[in-house]
Amino acid sequence: MKRRQLLSLLGISPALLGSYGAGATENNPLRGQDSTAGSEPKMVALSPKGTPPPVNRFPMAPTLGTLDGKTVYLVDTGFFGADLLLEQVAGWFRSNMPSVKIVSRKKAGTYPEEDPKLWAEIKANGNATIMAIGH
Repeated sequence: MKRRQLLSLLGISPALLGSYGAGATENNPLRGQDSTAGSEPKMVALSPKGTPPPVNRFPMAPTLGTLDGKTVYLVDTGFFGADLLLEQVAGWFRSNMPSVKIVSRKKAGTYPEEDPKLWAEIKANGNATIMAIGH
């Protein structure tokens, strides 16, 4: 196995070790470290992956049991074709579950952006939401 492949598998960039050698320069970060005669100086490397932020978990919403007589919001987030998909979903509900009230809304902004006005409306009037978030 080549040295570069081995370092890559270990998660170490070959660039970190590129300046280390017998002809150490003035810019060497290891310069000035205390080392005993005949031993290699210690190397410090940082992971380029970083530390991901913690994931905040919360419980799932309780199930409704039935959709009969409930209000379902169909939310278009702006992805290409989402409006066509939600029209098909609304048509299915009209044909198969006419007791379900369907409310179609277009979300303001892009998918990851908040839409507090829409969220408040859904919390106040809706029982379920189907969001077309794309692929």
